[in-house]
Amino acid sequence: MGKSDDYETELERLQIELVETQAWAIEKGLRVLILFEGRDAAGKDGAIKRIVENMAPRQTRVVALPKPTERETSQWYFQRYVPHLPAAGETVIFNRSWYNRAGVEPVMGFCTPEKQARFLKDAPRFERMLVDDGVLLIKLWLDISRQEQAERLAQRTTDPLKRFKVSPLDAEAQTRWDAYSAARDRMLAETHADHAPWTVVATDRKKTARLNIIRHILRRLDRPGGDAPKPDPEVVFAGDETRGRLSP
Repeated sequence: MGKSDDYETELERLQIELVETQAWAIEKGLRVLILFEGRDAAGKDGAIKRIVENMAPRQTRVVALPKPTERETSQWYFQRYVPHLPAAGETVIFNRSWYNRAGVEPVMGFCTPEKQARFLKDAPRFERMLVDDGVLLIKLWLDISRQEQAERLAQRTTDPLKRFKVSPLDAEAQTRWDAYSAARDRMLAETHADHAPWTVVATDRKKTARLNIIRHILRRLDRPGGDAPKPDPEVVFAGDETRGRLSP
């Protein structure tokens, strides 16, 4: 059996466990909220696809909000995200979330430094409200090396099946690499909290990252009698244990 066969076998096993765990979560009325953040081309779409592939369609939603409207830019910053929060028995996955204000917006000049600073103070308080109300919040930062990102972004431009992955901001991901690194480090330092911790995933090995993301989610959901192996600590680690482990 080759590595590809090993991956498919383990993925299927984890997806079965994920389905069984979601059935339990629906029965218990859990509200599960998973935030996917990370650098461009770090594998958010691919990981989310494998997670939701066999999950209950009526109790699972993936939210990827477009650029805010003029009206939304005048609202309380978190307001546009609130309607998408999970109800009892639902799992909601944000493919990029309110943390746009900690990364893309300040790096690209879409918000002021003052708004960024205010967000970094407000986010833990907002998340405290969610967690205190019973929402199970999982925050994932997908990290990738500069070289691997460059290769994946180049592949997008030549692969016709990846046409909808191409973004006008792709070129900026490499040009503003250092600025994104600084924004990431500040975000992790200021918004990693006991009630809403960050989990970092090294994604240069895409398939390995997907398996470990699912393992981490299963461990966080913690279904009684569940069979969720520990994630690889070299791939998945806490947001406050990143010293020397993140791409510079």
